[in-house]
Amino acid sequence: MAKIDIYNMEGKVVGDMELSDEIFAIEPNEDVLHRVLVNQHANRRQGTVKVKGRSEKRGGGRKPWRQKGTGRARQGSTRAAQWVGGGRIFGPAPRDFSYTLPRKMRRLALKSALASKYQSDRMMVLDELELAEIKTKNMVKILNDLGIDESALIVLPKRNLTVERSANNLRGIKLTEVQTLNVTELLKFDRLILTKDAVTRIEEVYN
Repeated sequence: MAKIDIYNMEGKVVGDMELSDEIFAIEPNEDVLHRVLVNQHANRRQGTVKVKGRSEKRGGGRKPWRQKGTGRARQGSTRAAQWVGGGRIFGPAPRDFSYTLPRKMRRLALKSALASKYQSDRMMVLDELELAEIKTKNMVKILNDLGIDESALIVLPKRNLTVERSANNLRGIKLTEVQTLNVTELLKFDRLILTKDAVTRIEEVYN
């Protein structure tokens, strides 16, 4: 069974814990990871772009000049696409880019992302992460003691406003909860930091 050291907030090893092989010891599936990552990006797209077509432009009802005899090219409206101020042909319109993937695929992708972090030694487990008051410098000290000098995703079992606000102004540091954990964030950040309770909760949900 996979094992990992447990650190306290001073950066010292205080024990270890066994990890579920069904999550952390699997072979990461890169194809599924890619599919789910593309899906999550698509689902976040606003899709609100809009330009006016010829029929939506104001004016242009009168023929600019007569059909024959002027020597100029025939024109029917000043709102045709070739005119400055004319409507756009086949322009973008509001649309929904979102689509769904099978639940098994989404779960496999998240487990693959977790396994990838563990197997590449980019994952760390803390016995707890608690702060008495909202202080950015206290959060900075904890990260320095842990040797974190890269971007990091910190996963808590549930929301902790004191810790969250202490980390808000730190560039490259993001806090999330187990229930909102997603593939995009797991792959975006260099390091993954979880509390012991967060690991237990993940194993309860994804085993």
